[in-house]
Amino acid sequence: MKIGSLHLPNNLILAPLAGISDLPFRTIVRRFGCGLCYSEMVSADGIARGQKKTLDILRSGPGDRPLIAQIFGSNPGVLADAAQIIESRSLADAVDINMGCPVKPVIRRGAGAALMREPDRVRLIVREARRSIRIPLTVKIRSGWSPKEKNALEIARIAEGEGADAVAVHPRTAVQGFGGRSDWSVIAGVKAALKIPVIGNGDVESPGDASALLGQTGCDGVMIGRAALGNPWIFRNTLRFFAGEGIELATLDEKRCIIAEHLELSVGRYGEVTGVKSFRKHLFWYTRGLRGSAVFRKDAGTITGKGNVLGALSAYFETLGRGVPEEKKPLDFLGNMNISFNQSKAFPRLDPGGTEER
Repeated sequence: MKIGSLHLPNNLILAPLAGISDLPFRTIVRRFGCGLCYSEMVSADGIARGQKKTLDILRSGPGDRPLIAQIFGSNPGVLADAAQIIESRSLADAVDINMGCPVKPVIRRGAGAALMREPDRVRLIVREARRSIRIPLTVKIRSGWSPKEKNALEIARIAEGEGADAVAVHPRTAVQGFGGRSDWSVIAGVKAALKIPVIGNGDVESPGDASALLGQTGCDGVMIGRAALGNPWIFRNTLRFFAGEGIELATLDEKRCIIAEHLELSVGRYGEVTGVKSFRKHLFWYTRGLRGSAVFRKDAGTITGKGNVLGALSAYFETLGRGVPEEKKPLDFLGNMNISFNQSKAFPRLDPGGTEER
């Protein structure tokens, strides 16, 4: 797959997840074959103002490429400035403008999914950003604002016309948030109308779902978000599924090692106190469904210190024995895994990035 001048090793893509898709998590999913990662969503205003906390969210490292930096805002000039800073400092290989985030703090700024209601502003935003950078430029959109305001095709055509190199489509409306089901026919409609690559997103929770999305919509890439939480192996298994190979379940030993490595990466990135705190949500996701995990998660939620977490982790996995993890509900690798998701709890960090005015 190719996005502008950016060549990807495959078409499996990690979605931008605020507070989740940071450098440690991206490092882990790349280990299992993820072909492209998006950064956490960051404020264009914060980047343009040179705010240290905002720029720190975009911190990358060796091997963390290809990488798309996702920014949000509503001011065309500010977004263009932020894109230019990302390019000039080599913070990422491409820039994505978020036009799909439905959370209230973003919507109140006229950013994210609120832009779906302003096609003229979208035109100016993409035009100015395109003029400011040479690296690939993409946008991520939704079906529209509401069931009566579905305009993904209109927005996608504007983006392509103003020079965007790809469009990612999450086919839920802003009003839906993360509830209900995705309407993949929206992705199919956008793909049929555009010449640039289209990335499909929404309810891809298994290798079978990824294959079905490609087949039903003709999209070029598959974006995986919630299904990767505690399950980076979904990338490996999806690639194996595409190749006609069998699914390779993670053994308990492999799962324990990856959890420990993820913790080490988190502590290395943020320091011990913040690193352990940031990692805790991932620990809960990694162990979800394992025998006795409810008690373990309750106890682990109060543990501080890397050594203590590793000790508790080893003790817990010793009780499980060896081999393939025993799940309360076997994962259906050919269909929907029905992962429950509370956005307010899963996305604890949303970059405030200043107070951009429209």
